[in-house]
Parts: sequence; structure tokens; C-alpha cells
Amino acid sequence: MPGSTKSMGVLTVGTLVVVTAYTAALGSNGWLWFGWVLLGLVTLGMVASRSS
Repeated sequence: MPGSTKSMGVLTVGTLVVVTAYTAALGSNGWLWFGWVLLGLVTLGMVASRSS
């Protein structure tokens, strides 16, 4: 996995941890989850483009 793709993966997982902690502490925020899903899709797109 190249450096930029690996960094995006780490950022995506880190963001998931932060959003989950926010949800547990303060309640769900749809915009945070929407943003995380978009970030995940971008990361998946980067992984797919690297492997093809």
C-alpha cells in the first residue's frame, strides 16, 4: 500500500474512532457519520485505483 493510500486508511480509521466516541458521549450527529462515509468512499476509491 503506497504512502498516501495508507495515510488515508489511517485517517479514516482514526476518524471512525473520533466519531464513535463523539456519538457515545454526546449523541449521534448525522453530519459526522455522513462525512465519515464520504471519507471511507474516497479511501476505498484510492485503494481500488491503486490495485487496478
